[in-house]
Amino acid sequence: MSKTPHSNTLAGWREWVQLPDVGIPWVKAKLDTGARTSSLHAFNKTVFERDGIDWVRFTVRPWQESTEDEVVVECPVHDRRRVRSSSGHVQERLVVMMKVVLVGRTVEAEVTLSNRDQMGFRMLIGREALRRGFVVASGQSFLGGRAPKATRRRNRGRVG
Repeated sequence: MSKTPHSNTLAGWREWVQLPDVGIPWVKAKLDTGARTSSLHAFNKTVFERDGIDWVRFTVRPWQESTEDEVVVECPVHDRRRVRSSSGHVQERLVVMMKVVLVGRTVEAEVTLSNRDQMGFRMLIGREALRRGFVVASGQSFLGGRAPKATRRRNRGRVG
């Protein structure tokens, strides 16, 4: 029986990540070993049925300070979970599976869909995704490199 070799890829506490399967080339994420599941800012969530399976359609605004470049995404619903937020409130959230490119490595992650408008990052990468061979350097940022300058400007609300 062979196993995939375990990697210890070093990542900062915040990184630019990619969500290639859903058409999101860049989103700034916080890596949080205190959170079990990853989370993505999503709104206009609508559950519907396709071929007997629950799917969800939702909109993502990848930029922190801008409503530009909204992406409408459709994914099968992987699960529904009761999640305790950082403020202590419990809510049921939809969970989808997504490929996340973090520090040049692609991992499959369970991602809850939540309103992160008041949070500092549009995405949070939790320990279930990180345990696939990532070590978080809590004092460092963007070890996987930065998004292109135009992307960083859009994230700060500066279009063009």
